[in-house]
Amino acid sequence: MTSPRLPLSLALDDYAARWPEEGDVQRFRDWLSEAERPFHRETDAGHFTGSAWLVSADGERVLLMLHRKLGRWLQPGGHADGESDLRGVALREAGEETGLADLVVMPGIFDLDAHRIPARGHEPEHWHYDVRYVVQARGSESFTANEESLELQWRSISHLAADTQADESLRRLAAKWLATREMPA
Repeated sequence: MTSPRLPLSLALDDYAARWPEEGDVQRFRDWLSEAERPFHRETDAGHFTGSAWLVSADGERVLLMLHRKLGRWLQPGGHADGESDLRGVALREAGEETGLADLVVMPGIFDLDAHRIPARGHEPEHWHYDVRYVVQARGSESFTANEESLELQWRSISHLAADTQADESLRRLAAKWLATREMPA
């Protein structure tokens, strides 16, 4: 029987080979191998999440949400809730949080980001080990916000990459996207 952790372990290996200059991969590998329940939000120290770099069909824009709880513009994403297929989590969350249909998730991890979530209510401060995938809108780009966001907005990726007021993580995603589009096939 295959471990539910093996696909993510292999995807992390692939990511490390494609992005050797990024140092967070080992931290994600360690969390995957050491945490008893790394995909469950009840794991108070931290847990894996899946999110979507949700790009337009032409690849020029990204759909961002003004997160209701955090008050920041972020990419759609959320808790794995026990699911080890983070690629599927990213696709599910993109659809739930934007109302978009005809979404396609690309193979391979696009980005990794470990970030601290502040304590709130009964939840202690904890870490999100966010595994990010490219999700592309192939149909209508008319979105519908759900209860997790205050607003949704399509933004130019090139403008986002240069926006010093934007979240540093979003600027990194935008720069990475622009760089991969310029790479020879």
